[in-house]
Amino acid sequence: MSDNTSTTAAANPLLDFSDLPRFGEIQPAHVTPALDVLLANAKAAVDRASAPDTPATWKDVVEGLEQESEKLSRAWGVIGHLNAVADTPELRAAHAENLPRVTEFSASVGQNLALYEKYKAIAAGPEFAGLSAERKKILENSLRDFRLSGAELPEDRKPRFAQLQEEQAALSKAFSDHVLDSTNAYAYIVTQQRDLAGLPDDVIEAAREAAQRDGKEGWKFTLHFPSYFPVLQYAEHRPMREAMYRAYVTRASELGETYGDGRADWDNTANVVEHLKLREEEAKTLGYQNFAEVSLAPKMAESPAQVIAFLEDLAKRARPYADNDWMELRAFAATELGMPELQPWDIAYAAEKLRQKRYSFSENEVKQYFPQEAVLKGLFKVTETLFNVSIRRDEAAVWNPDVRFFRVENKDGTLVAQFYLDLYAREGKRGGAWMDDARSRHKRMQGGVQTPVAYLTCNFSAPVGGKPACFTHDEVITLFHEFGHGLHHMLTRVDELGVSGINGVEWDAVELPSQFMENFCWEWDVLTDMSAHVDTGAPLPRELFDKMLAAKNFQSGLGTLRQIVFSMFDMVLHTSYDPANATQNVNDLARAINEKFHVIPQAPFSRWPNTFSHIFAGGYAAGYYSYKWAEVLSADAYAAFEEAAKAGNGSVLDVLTGTRYRREILEVGGSRPAMDSFKAFRGREPDIDALLRHNGMSGQAAH
Repeated sequence: MSDNTSTTAAANPLLDFSDLPRFGEIQPAHVTPALDVLLANAKAAVDRASAPDTPATWKDVVEGLEQESEKLSRAWGVIGHLNAVADTPELRAAHAENLPRVTEFSASVGQNLALYEKYKAIAAGPEFAGLSAERKKILENSLRDFRLSGAELPEDRKPRFAQLQEEQAALSKAFSDHVLDSTNAYAYIVTQQRDLAGLPDDVIEAAREAAQRDGKEGWKFTLHFPSYFPVLQYAEHRPMREAMYRAYVTRASELGETYGDGRADWDNTANVVEHLKLREEEAKTLGYQNFAEVSLAPKMAESPAQVIAFLEDLAKRARPYADNDWMELRAFAATELGMPELQPWDIAYAAEKLRQKRYSFSENEVKQYFPQEAVLKGLFKVTETLFNVSIRRDEAAVWNPDVRFFRVENKDGTLVAQFYLDLYAREGKRGGAWMDDARSRHKRMQGGVQTPVAYLTCNFSAPVGGKPACFTHDEVITLFHEFGHGLHHMLTRVDELGVSGINGVEWDAVELPSQFMENFCWEWDVLTDMSAHVDTGAPLPRELFDKMLAAKNFQSGLGTLRQIVFSMFDMVLHTSYDPANATQNVNDLARAINEKFHVIPQAPFSRWPNTFSHIFAGGYAAGYYSYKWAEVLSADAYAAFEEAAKAGNGSVLDVLTGTRYRREILEVGGSRPAMDSFKAFRGREPDIDALLRHNGMSGQAAH
């Protein structure tokens, strides 16, 4: 687009901030012209704020800067979101073309010494004492972020530091693209019906429809999780399990061509090493010993040593349970399944068979009781009951016909927030589940409050064969998890952009509200309101629920050690691993850490670090431990609802406790330290006992 009309909001939907994004109108050709305008405006705002004659006041420096940077952030957020959920070659190219520009601008702001001095002058000036607690917190965070962005570096070292940010951003994008491409490329075609034995009907039907869309006979299985994992879990045809497992764990690696349909240029091995070198250089440039120290500077955890000690302690507590889990699984596979030696592609299959034998139910049986509409109704009822809001359908332009839009209201009908719900896996959409913000709550300069809007994204199986989509109980838990993030973003009452919702919340506390919501998926009085058999409409039987509850901590020891391997690998990579002089490569390190902390051997051909997007493309570098760290907080927070149930009417849906949780955790966002918020809710510091109890690891391991 070359004509200048493309720079107006009417012609370019990415420049329209009057309401919601105009999905459906946005084209890749809009991206560069929109960013031309937004980057120019943002740079002008930085120049004004940092000019020598600009008074060092909140209004003159922070507000003007915030207004333009928020527009840039919102537009770039829309582009990034579409790149993640509706990937096309044209959009990918437009995103890649502009990523260096946005990264360069961000780095230049962080390194702007004149701007940093303005912020320091506000913090040290007469205005500071009269600022709200929220604004003081924003200044405190900003000064820290300036230091971490290299503002205090000598001028001759700033260009290289900015280059480090640009190169890391480009590497992250390439890493993510390679994972998506290698996932999309692979297909396992089944032509003999006998090879489908053991697979659930809806998985078979989805595979049949996938093959038909490609004009093929038979059934098409892919490495997208809703297609891949049921094969590992249920397929009796062992060669199929093996082929798909090998393809899955070698994605984006040098073995991708051997076991999958990968390409040499999708190999992330060199990308990972380069990532680590750049991060180490960044840390040393800033005067830190390693990148983990940089990562922890804005987090709750005080040092890498504290995190490693926390993980080692948890590993020690979980180890007896994991040993027992693994011993039982191997014995069962040998005696009941005729598998004296469990291969990696047999583990999920054997575990599902053991679960069915021990608890007399299968995950697929449970799945039939969780059709999509019943689950959403139950999720919304929990939210409405605890937090005194109403949720109903709303209208908005969307990026895919399957996406739905909702509004959250106060009981008097006033708008609190809105959210998009994109539930199904599809090609061109990256895997996993996440919440992201479309816009954040803040007080507009022209008056009124901008209400928050969230993206809630999952990768569940779409409806097939004319039936509604049904979710496994794990998928129900995932939906509650992401909605917990959404509530943190949407129910904030903070009007200052920098600390509203999840903004400004320490990264290792961000998972508290998400993991907290998962607990409701194990409550009988919640599940009775969110289950209805897809064929009969009957609610989940109490007998089946009791079996699920008995199986809740099935192999929780193994699950805990698996998370500790990921977390410890991440911390070691960013503390003591030297990518320039490594005696072992990254995958060898992963194997060594697995050998030390896990009881299940890792397959020699596994290249799982090559798809570890959390730490190489998702902001969790030296931060993956956050999931376990925040689980301590969330389990202890949920214990308050359990205590209220015991003391009151027997229901965890206790309105008084919910009101307090909303006030002290959700509404305050990042306006105060997360530990202060936790203590305000619980009246004390967190205790690990609730986590161990919830995971069935508070007593001696049973034999």
